[in-house]
Amino acid sequence: MAELNKEKLLKIYERMRLIRQFEDRAAEQFAMGKIPGFVHLYAGEEAIAVGVCTLLTDADFITSTHRGHGHCIAKGVDEKAMMAELYGKATGANKGKGGSMHIADVDKGMLGANGIVGAGGPLACGSGLMAKVKGTDQVTICFFGDGASEQGTMHESMNLASIWKLPVVFVCENNGFAQTTPSRYHCAAEDIAERATAYSMPGFAVDGTDLFAVYEAATEAIARARRGEGPTLIECKAFRYYGHFQGDNLSYYTDADRANQQARDPIEKFKKRVLERGLLTENELAAVDTWAKESLDQAVKFAEESPYPTPEQLYTDVYVSYP
Repeated sequence: MAELNKEKLLKIYERMRLIRQFEDRAAEQFAMGKIPGFVHLYAGEEAIAVGVCTLLTDADFITSTHRGHGHCIAKGVDEKAMMAELYGKATGANKGKGGSMHIADVDKGMLGANGIVGAGGPLACGSGLMAKVKGTDQVTICFFGDGASEQGTMHESMNLASIWKLPVVFVCENNGFAQTTPSRYHCAAEDIAERATAYSMPGFAVDGTDLFAVYEAATEAIARARRGEGPTLIECKAFRYYGHFQGDNLSYYTDADRANQQARDPIEKFKKRVLERGLLTENELAAVDTWAKESLDQAVKFAEESPYPTPEQLYTDVYVSYP
């Protein structure tokens, strides 16, 4: 990982800190009644999205989940447009018509958050097939959760991607719970990554709170996809600080769960490692912390001051399929 110089490490920390700030502010604004609908927050899983997306370009693609804010920010989607989208404003990433679970930015290769569990797999195969047919080296990352790993769509997608040797990397974010159901209860395998064997692809289970472990696994998987050697499954074991959705009281979390989370915080682990090795300084990290807070202050201000869509816009960006 020698290519992770100071500039790249600072960029990684910026993305991780920006995700945490965005989610904490989204939680606050939702509690104040300023954000309509549901929000599913990503805090605690920052090392996964950033560890993977750091290796991508705007030409590469990702498919996401209902918990997609972190993926969006890691892929470079503008946080102001994202916050405005949560507010339902016309300046939002999708003109205020999608909300939290449908943020997309095709220019950044972000094919959309998705409220349907397991729906990203077939989409990832589609973009992967496009890249293969056109002969590009574009890669698609399919983020999905441990709950989605039980969906038939994900098994079908991994099977298809392997048969056609599509440039897709399947990244399972195992945060321990499918809504409120523990993964040890809903999954027969000890590691979801073991399922890769059934589809003749490599499978890795890594610590999803360790940015460097995620980055290392993703480096090999993405390089393999670019070489035309087909898909890989990476299981990243992590946690979420917030509930399945805002309003979930986390009654299924034990005191031991909470203590374990605090000890494994991905941002604090990253900071500890780079400081111990003299890769970054306290002042450099503190400057990023200040920048991230100010960025979110501006994003919230932008969202609050932006207009709502007009009644006339009700009929734009709407598509009807006739038989």
